[in-house]
Amino acid sequence: MTEYLLAVNGNLDEDAADTRTMADYQPMFEAVDRFNEKLKAAGAWVFAGGLHPVSTTTTVDNTGAAPIVTDGPFVESKEYLGGFWVIEAPDLDAALEWAKEGSKACAGRVEVRPFQSEADDAAMRVDTTAGE
Repeated sequence: MTEYLLAVNGNLDEDAADTRTMADYQPMFEAVDRFNEKLKAAGAWVFAGGLHPVSTTTTVDNTGAAPIVTDGPFVESKEYLGGFWVIEAPDLDAALEWAKEGSKACAGRVEVRPFQSEADDAAMRVDTTAGE
């Protein structure tokens, strides 16, 4: 089975104007809980989590001479990662079916992406001993 990331995307423009209360969100929380239980019952559940608002982001860049730590996201974007599921599914079609249910439950768009397998990782490695 392949593991897939089901990423829930949020939109900053929509969130900035959001006037809903926690009570308004309760039906969505309950729908997500039901979806999570369905994933677990089917053996597809690996892990899931919701994230704090994008305003709580800290970015670390240690690609230069010294690490740089800044508040906020690295890129300017209207969309951000709001939460996610990691699931196991036999193929992309099955993962897409789960994503359709997850999208309905969380009332948001869900991006589906497979994790790299060990075979994928090995194929991407460069043989540094070639030519010796």
